[in-house]
Amino acid sequence: MHSLSNGIISIQVVNKGAELQSIYLHEHKHEYMWSGNSSFWAKKSPVLFPVVGGLNKNNYHYNGKDYQLNRHGFARENDFELVEEKEDSLCFRLIPDESIRQSYPFDFIFSIQYKLQQNLLLITFDVQNFDEKEMYFSVGAHPAFAVPMVEGTEYEDYYLQFNRAETTGRWPLSPDGLIELAPTPCLQNQDKLQLKKELFYKDAIVFKDLTSTSISILSDKTPRGLKVDFEGFPYLGIWAAKGADFVCIEPWCGIADSVNSTGNLEDKEGIIAIANCEIFSRTYSIEVF
Repeated sequence: MHSLSNGIISIQVVNKGAELQSIYLHEHKHEYMWSGNSSFWAKKSPVLFPVVGGLNKNNYHYNGKDYQLNRHGFARENDFELVEEKEDSLCFRLIPDESIRQSYPFDFIFSIQYKLQQNLLLITFDVQNFDEKEMYFSVGAHPAFAVPMVEGTEYEDYYLQFNRAETTGRWPLSPDGLIELAPTPCLQNQDKLQLKKELFYKDAIVFKDLTSTSISILSDKTPRGLKVDFEGFPYLGIWAAKGADFVCIEPWCGIADSVNSTGNLEDKEGIIAIANCEIFSRTYSIEVF
């Protein structure tokens, strides 16, 4: 476990998956991350790479061969190396080994940096292609925040506040975790979504075309809350395990296969392609208060 503090907030990160375990606000002695209760969901903030969501039959086709990848990819199950530790930041790195190359035939360096600024945590994903050929991938975040946040409040006392009014549908997921072909109504000129546990009984709420660049978790019954800023991430998932006291706000550069996916990696919706030595970088942030 690696810890970092600036006197205002503290975080903890483990090597496995370079996964964030804790965001603690000292002034109010408050922990914002989900507990990781395995009765519901044992993860806290897995990083999704080199795919986001599921592949059709966990399979993709590239350069004449078929490969297998589990939902959300392999990064969350592999140990990262802590390669840089500063007063205000931690940087972790994943380099492919032989087992990774069997499921993903590219040479790369995947780096994750956690940086503190006052009561703000910035998380940066850097993907660098060290292969001679073009590299195809997706990357995303999956942080889970504890709700309710304070004693005396309930899950339904909280809501998601979008920074812009939205008129958009949610893209349903099939029983196999694939994106259906048409959205269903969700937001109609709304900037607020009341949290209810039944929202997630049919899996995640998936958005493809939000105009908002941030979402806050708020309640009229407490000043405690947080804001996730995800500018530059074209897709977003919102999810909780059935009946669990948390909500995930998930910025994605990539999305699950659709039910009619061809399986060709180059044709995958949301796939990112970078050339030799090119670096892809995205940052999202979590502000706690």
